[in-house]
Amino acid sequence: MRLDTPAAKIGILCWEAGQVPQGLLQLEGLVGNSTNPASYDYPVRFHRVRGANVHTILERPDHSVLRTMIADARMLVSQGIKAISTSCGFNAIFQRELASAAGVPVMTSSLLQVPLARQIHGPECEICVITANAGALGRRHLQAVGIESTDGLHIVGLEPCTQWNRIFSLPDAKIDLEAIEQEVLGVAQHALDTHPAIRAFVLECTDLPPYSAALRARSGLPVFDFITMIDYLHSTL
Repeated sequence: MRLDTPAAKIGILCWEAGQVPQGLLQLEGLVGNSTNPASYDYPVRFHRVRGANVHTILERPDHSVLRTMIADARMLVSQGIKAISTSCGFNAIFQRELASAAGVPVMTSSLLQVPLARQIHGPECEICVITANAGALGRRHLQAVGIESTDGLHIVGLEPCTQWNRIFSLPDAKIDLEAIEQEVLGVAQHALDTHPAIRAFVLECTDLPPYSAALRARSGLPVFDFITMIDYLHSTL
C-alpha cells in the first residue's frame, strides 16, 4: 500500500507499523476504513507514529506519544500538509493539544461531530455514539472535543461482541468481517430499541465507516463517521 501522495492536503497520524492486531489489519482492507487510500476521493498522506498503539492510545493515553504526534504533525505541515487527523477516534483526548500545536486545522476524532449532530437535530435531541470500547471512552475524551454534557448522549461499546472482541483478546487471530457487520448493526438496533428517541448515530471508531451505509439503510437515520468528517475537512481546504 502506498502511504503518501505528494498532492495530499490532509495528513493522517496512524499507529506504529507492526503494532496493529490481525483483525484490525483485515478491517483496514475495507473501503471506508481510515487507513485505506480507496476510502477517499482525494489523496491523503498516512504517517506512522512511533509508539502509537492500542495500549498507548486507547487503553492508557500516553503523553510521550502525544509529544511525538505533535512533532510529526509539525513535520508534515512543514512539508505542505494543510490539515491533520488521526487513525483512531480515541485520539480525541489529545484534540486540544494537537490543534494548539500544529498550526493548521486538526480533527482527531469523529466525536467532534457530536455537537454538530446535536445542534442540527435540536440541542435536546438524543444521539447514539458507537465506540470500540465504551469503558475506555471517558469524560476527558468528550470534553476535549466540546461535549460538555452527556444528557441525551447514549454511548454504546462493541467490546461485548464476540467477533469484535477477538481483535483485542486474540490479536493474532483472524476475524469474520461479515459477523462484525452484523454485530455493529445489532448494537445499533439494541440502542434504538432501548432509546427510540435517538435521532442520529456517531461512529467513534475509524474502523466502522465501512458499515455506515448498512446502518443508514437499516435505521433510516443520519450516520456521522470518520469519512464524513474528513470529507468535510477536505472541502474547507
